Amino acid sequence: MRVLLLGASGFLGRQVRAQLERDPRVGEVVCAGRSRLDLLTADVQAVAELLSSVRPGAVLSCVGRMAGGPDELLRGNAGVVAMLVEAMGAVTPSARLVRLGSAAEYGPTPYGRSVHEDDEAQPVTAYGVSHLAGTGLITSGAVDGVSLRVFNPVGPGLSQANVLGRAAALLREAKDDITLGPLDALRDFVDVRDVARAVVAATFADLGEERVFNVGSGQAVTVREAVGLLARAMGYTGGIHEVAGGSDRSGAAPWSRADITRAEKVLDWRPVHGLAESVAAMAEEG
Repeated sequence: MRVLLLGASGFLGRQVRAQLERDPRVGEVVCAGRSRLDLLTADVQAVAELLSSVRPGAVLSCVGRMAGGPDELLRGNAGVVAMLVEAMGAVTPSARLVRLGSAAEYGPTPYGRSVHEDDEAQPVTAYGVSHLAGTGLITSGAVDGVSLRVFNPVGPGLSQANVLGRAAALLREAKDDITLGPLDALRDFVDVRDVARAVVAATFADLGEERVFNVGSGQAVTVREAVGLLARAMGYTGGIHEVAGGSDRSGAAPWSRADITRAEKVLDWRPVHGLAESVAAMAEEG
């Protein structure tokens, strides 16, 4: 199969590309970077022209926005999907579309309970709303689409837009103590390499009616514990202080844990990297 990968240079996209290039079912991976097509500024005609030239059997979108105003987030996380759905319907209607969504689509969930794909999605941030809109376009049935609700991806290459990425940068530069936002929230951290495996699994899976899948570890730990693991992996012995404030993307959801039963059953996927492995890989980046 020829696969068109969008966003191949990003945190998630790099790992997806690595997985695809090792998979014997993939004949060719075509990576369309921004120099060829910037999906955040392109139109449907430009997307259709790319699809016509590549003729992929699957399109994998690792493109999106993590920050910005509501308009930027909607264009980056839903507008991109809308263009792909429309262009694929006209040019490559039999190709599968896999897009990366977010646990933020669910909004706050009851403490102690794993959230399932069939639970009501009630996002409380523009980021979550934008991703839920993208998932809605996938589940409309206009294309053979899959939306993966990724929880908290961590591992090698993590940017400072994520709390562990910020912590890693501060720990590398620290001469004394470091200060972060509040670390008491419980999160489901999933290794970026496992996310990439889920994307590939969704590309080739024999799907029925289920088109939305949680991609997480199925475990919740405090951000404080995750930062502590990272600090130990980096050999840091100084203090770690917390101040008020936090991420707009996830600050309204103090608890998050994925029910990954559906992905295990339909995609034959489950995570293989634990959090300790993820932070060790981050520490090795120097």
